Amino acid sequence: MNSARPHYLLHAETYRSNHGGARWKFVLQSVGEGERFTASDCEPSGRRSRLELLAVVRGLEALDRPARVTLLTRSRYVSNGIRRQLAQWREHHWQWERFGSVAPICDYDLWRRIDRALEFHTVECCVWHADTMPAQKLQHTRRTATQSLPAALAKLGRGVLAPLTHLWPPTFTRAA
Repeated sequence: MNSARPHYLLHAETYRSNHGGARWKFVLQSVGEGERFTASDCEPSGRRSRLELLAVVRGLEALDRPARVTLLTRSRYVSNGIRRQLAQWREHHWQWERFGSVAPICDYDLWRRIDRALEFHTVECCVWHADTMPAQKLQHTRRTATQSLPAALAKLGRGVLAPLTHLWPPTFTRAA
């Protein structure tokens, strides 16, 4: 049944605009069909980790039917949250122990929206590690990220990412 679902590539990122504000952006592209949807917005007082999470939430909520989603993100916060911590946070009612007292988890409103989206979608996270690149090359990579997305989709369609899925734990899905 899972193979009958449409497959999408969701690329989520954050960056600083020329005016100094923080921006989030997502590109949602259908694998094999070429459909593409892009959205972005500026959040002047947003933390980077919250904006990374917001881009993922908006991308998942843009899907109008259950789907398989390959999420490409540079954020370990988002990836670790989806793959490892979400079930535990839900089980503990979106709270955790911090310095001997119980506190709500950071960005619990957005994590709950992701948890809800995972009732419908199957999400597999792929983390891009750009930390080791020189600053000049990193800036060039950010500018050309959306230009190289069709090439990434072509490789994905040929199964280049398939062997990498064995390195990560199984895709997180939640029974409805």
